[in-house]
This record gives sequence, C-alpha cells and structure tokens, in this order.
Amino acid sequence: MQTHEFIAKGIRFSIERSGIEVARAYLYVLKNDLHDTPFGLLEDVHVESASRGTGAGRELLDQILERTKTEKCYKLIATSRDDGTRQLVHDWYLRLGFRDYGTEFRMDFK
Repeated sequence: MQTHEFIAKGIRFSIERSGIEVARAYLYVLKNDLHDTPFGLLEDVHVESASRGTGAGRELLDQILERTKTEKCYKLIATSRDDGTRQLVHDWYLRLGFRDYGTEFRMDFK
C-alpha cells in the first residue's frame, strides 16, 4: 500500500455584532484525484439562538461562497445530522441552494 500526504486548507469565518461573535463556520478546501480543482467542506456552522433569523447565517454563507469561488472549488458539501431535531437547519440549507444529496456515515472515536 502506498500513501501520499497532502496539505488541506482550513478557514474559520465568523460574524460579530457589537463585539460579540454571533455566527461561525469552517470551510475546508480539499483535493481528490477525481477533479483538477478542489472541493469545499462546510463544517461547524453555528448561529447563536438570539441571532437566528437576523441574516447572520446568510451573511456567513455569502462570505464562504465567495471564498469557494476564489479557491476555485467545484462543489461545496455541507453535512447535518438527521436525528429528527434538525429540520429547521435542513430547510435553511435547502433555501440557500443546497440539495439533499444522500446519507452521511461516521465513526466516533471518543
């Protein structure tokens, strides 16, 4: 077996209002052998409950989408648990142009 290490890029985005962070998300820019350009992975998207519905999440995503263009990403993947408690989050992603594209599998190590 051969392995090849590569460097990925992680970028933290945040929105502050009155000096307080109200929203954050991480964009990871990754490469694979299927495409000449990288893809983006959106992770740890959070908007404080008091700031939901104020446009902070949309502002955050707009910044991230601009960065995916700069990075020449061919797609952006966002994941969210499907445990029955996240329908509002899933609806938000759909409203912003994401498609429900399948199932996520994971292993927890701790």
